[in-house]
Amino acid sequence: MAKELKELTKREVNYSQWYNDLVIKADLAEQSAVRGCMVIKPYGYAIWEKMQQQLDKMFKETGHVNAYFPLLIPKSFLSREADHVEGFAKECAVVTHYRLKNSTEGKGVVVDPEAKLEEELIIRPTSETIIWNTYKNWIQSHRDLPILCNQWANVLRWEMRTRMFLRTAEFLWQEGHTAHATKEEALEEAVKMLNVYAEFAEKYMAVPVIKGVKSANERFAGALDTYTIEAMMQDGKALQSGTSHFLGQNFAKAFDVKFLNKNNELEYVWATSWGVSTRLMGALIMTHSDDNGLVLPPQLAPIQVVIVPIYKNAEQLDLISKTIEPIVAELKQYGISVKYDDADNKRPGFKFAEYELKGVPVRLAIGARDIENGTIEVMRRDKLEKSVEQLEGISSFVKKLLDDIQENIFAKALAHREAKTIQVDTYEDFKEKIEEGGFILAHWDGTPETEDKIKEETKATIRCIPLDGDKTPGKCMVTGKPSKQRVIFARSY
Repeated sequence: MAKELKELTKREVNYSQWYNDLVIKADLAEQSAVRGCMVIKPYGYAIWEKMQQQLDKMFKETGHVNAYFPLLIPKSFLSREADHVEGFAKECAVVTHYRLKNSTEGKGVVVDPEAKLEEELIIRPTSETIIWNTYKNWIQSHRDLPILCNQWANVLRWEMRTRMFLRTAEFLWQEGHTAHATKEEALEEAVKMLNVYAEFAEKYMAVPVIKGVKSANERFAGALDTYTIEAMMQDGKALQSGTSHFLGQNFAKAFDVKFLNKNNELEYVWATSWGVSTRLMGALIMTHSDDNGLVLPPQLAPIQVVIVPIYKNAEQLDLISKTIEPIVAELKQYGISVKYDDADNKRPGFKFAEYELKGVPVRLAIGARDIENGTIEVMRRDKLEKSVEQLEGISSFVKKLLDDIQENIFAKALAHREAKTIQVDTYEDFKEKIEEGGFILAHWDGTPETEDKIKEETKATIRCIPLDGDKTPGKCMVTGKPSKQRVIFARSY
């Protein structure tokens, strides 16, 4: 085992430190010179790119198009929607001046007081306000609807406690903003995009999620309803992994966006917004990885297969390279990303450790003796299992193996979630079980007062009111008042 792997903190010792170590040692990201911001390194960005490409494809398949809106938002825009400004006010970074100058008092570069902006600008924490101000110019008639726009962008929220990928001041994301002629169309859109997120999480990230609706306390600022996908991490904490918001007519009214309906009557437009961010990288790491490093689902791995030659001299390397060349070509024909690492800067053992740390799903190792025997060593990262396979037909074997790895890591994550999901009926049991982590299904009377009490006393929040599952009514575990159904409580990131 390579030295750098030995230095990776064990999950059972300190899960938080394990995560931080892994982000750094697997070359995903590092801290920047700006507090709370990160540098996403090439390997980490390659994973994000694969996420982005797949999501972008899914968005376009559902009729959405990409656009781009300004980074800077006039301060007055944010105040037009009361709930919205209240929800984001404490996280906003404000631009007040537009020029610096050299200090005459030897203090270096200072803000030029004469360059004060007439109106201060907000660095976008989210883009509803600037987009709806724009949509006012795009919409006059029902024939202009729907508008189905998405943008890939960065946003800034001045977080006090940050952790790379999970919660940073600046992060990358996509934000969809749609405009509709009817309430029914907008609701359908919000649910449709929730389902797109759930499909992406489960099919590509191999992360099982629960679809639900947020409580009033937890919904997006300015939304009438927030739909969410919630995932469970290995330590039993919840991670909100994507949200889709039904905004009603709130932003249309705030920016006076009306249209002539089919009856030639003026009406306010109906809206949604929805987004996922680089927080998905955190979900990917914490759902699947182990004490040896990353475990990546093949669908999102930048390198799906790595081939490491084992040789003593140039003649053996040349023989191995010629043997491997058609296999590499065949794997690429299958659409598999493959790397043949014949660099002589590291011994095979160090290469094995490095690719294990980086979560490459399949590693092939081959030497001169293997060629004589017509075999090759195969190691699958998810189970850390080695086998010796026939060289003939190895490409089709690897293709099937990648599919099996994708299915296996999803099944493992699902089994973990199910094992750590329980029902409780009393508040005493709830307070005991929440210390063990996991999802708790319990009855709640629907009031924000009870929700606040639970959060204050246990640090647990309602993750969602599940859309599927048991809808049996009962009694609130805290107050004994009627409850429509069980909701999911957990501590979260």
